[in-house]
Amino acid sequence: MRTLADLGELHGKRVLVRVDFNVPLADGGVADDTRIRAALPTLRELRSRGAALILASHLGRPKQREPELSLGPVAARLGALLDVPVKMAPAVVGEPVRELAAALAPGEILMLENVRFEPGETGNDPQLAAAFGELADVYVDDAFGAAHRAHASTEGVARLMPERAAGLLLAREVRTLTALMSSPVRPLVAILGGAKVSDKIAVIERFLEVADTLLIGGAMAFPFLAAQGHGVGDSLCAADDVTHAHTLLEASRERRGTLVLPCDLVAADRFGADAAPRLIDGVEVPPGLMGLDIGPRTVALYSDHVAAAGTVFWNGPMGAFELEPFAAGTRGLAQALAAADAVTVVGGGDSAAAVAKFGLADRMTHVSTGGGAALELIEGRVLPGVAVLDWAPDASGATR
Repeated sequence: MRTLADLGELHGKRVLVRVDFNVPLADGGVADDTRIRAALPTLRELRSRGAALILASHLGRPKQREPELSLGPVAARLGALLDVPVKMAPAVVGEPVRELAAALAPGEILMLENVRFEPGETGNDPQLAAAFGELADVYVDDAFGAAHRAHASTEGVARLMPERAAGLLLAREVRTLTALMSSPVRPLVAILGGAKVSDKIAVIERFLEVADTLLIGGAMAFPFLAAQGHGVGDSLCAADDVTHAHTLLEASRERRGTLVLPCDLVAADRFGADAAPRLIDGVEVPPGLMGLDIGPRTVALYSDHVAAAGTVFWNGPMGAFELEPFAAGTRGLAQALAAADAVTVVGGGDSAAAVAKFGLADRMTHVSTGGGAALELIEGRVLPGVAVLDWAPDASGATR
């Protein structure tokens, strides 16, 4: 994979940097700047080499140009973090944007508007990709969270740029997650939670082949428990997920990884912050109750596996951690990872939000900025935004 070290002289050149500034906004500002801070090393290196920067990012999923999803507040926060002015473009592409880009001096920064304001972005429209390409001399992708999407700003424009490379963040994400699956320090313990088994079938299958132990938590545990014949009450448990769980339980008998399920649960009669938690000493959830967290014995069991691990990968909360009565399981696992003498990798999404909420993110070896991209890379799938950085036409005009 081409990196910043492979780029030539950058002084005076305009570099289009695809960043992932899809951050939460509140009260007219940025509520969580974690993803912005993650891109700072790349932006600082490019500026130190004399490049002018044109930044492209999406924010949310606008159906049209929606003012509340403008990147204006993000540009302001970035400027504060870098202590330099960040100019805000009036649009994504077009003549006014080209003029602003052409006028940039070395070290200056221009933020394009939300790329998803353009309908051709998610369809990887060639004309939009060409318009992006006209703005710059060099392309750098540092948006790991969007690398699994073949969009105009992540894949289409990269094919048009003779000089292109991965930023520091993207390169670190790919190296870390690739090493996790190819050469982990053993034992490798994978912890998977979240809601639906069907969303993570390929990930579970992959870890059954590669990991030594696979710990299941969150709502994902209930289809497995149901497949074993346990009652799950009103817990989240789709019929198709139970079918998938049956298949995975059968497969686990012949694979390397040992699949471990909760041994106790915390339940309530409804999903709510004011619901009264009820400890279930076992895994039978009575009718009228729903499981909302793993119990203390499960936390202890899973923590023991983490303590004995050489490498730990975690994706998906152990319960409804956003509600304090049901946060103990996720908090306990986060604390176990923070205390472990192991390589600890948190696979983005809600897991990253959880370790941040509990103030433990800086005690993990690596916290991924891309939940979906991290899981697809672990599955062994090709990420379009990564593969295109090494793309080149052969002599006949075909691609390799």
